[in-house]
Amino acid sequence: MKAGETLPVQEFRVTRADLVRYAGASGDLNPIHWSDRIATSVGLPGVIAHGMLTLGLSGRALEVWAGGPGRVVELGAKFTRPVVVPDDDAGVTLTVAGTVTAVEDGRASVVLEVTCGGEKVLGAPKAVILVASEAAHPDAPDEGGGPDEVDGGRPGGG
Repeated sequence: MKAGETLPVQEFRVTRADLVRYAGASGDLNPIHWSDRIATSVGLPGVIAHGMLTLGLSGRALEVWAGGPGRVVELGAKFTRPVVVPDDDAGVTLTVAGTVTAVEDGRASVVLEVTCGGEKVLGAPKAVILVASEAAHPDAPDEGGGPDEVDGGRPGGG
């Protein structure tokens, strides 16, 4: 990993079922994350994904780029645009792109671009990850990408 390197784009499918699972796991049962009636009554365009789910998926992309779990040292962003999730089986695709801005002392600074439907959904997203070495992570995924669904694409989900 080196400064200026563009990291492989990661895509994550998010469905209403994923929002229900996330609500249960996080304890955030706010109805704007599952009820169109409530979401639109408060001025939203529809049911929206949890902001922390969006940020968490960005963290998952960072782990893939870093070569495994537990290598994200810092992650921060502003929630600037909601991720509207339709009530269908297709859901929406969250896209996470990254560019390395600096590498120093075994850490890489990464600027992210997190979008849904071509619109940026996180403002000023940036992170610091530990730089993986081949010797330390021989089983690290290649740079071809990571999971393409919130449930990791495993049979049965979650």
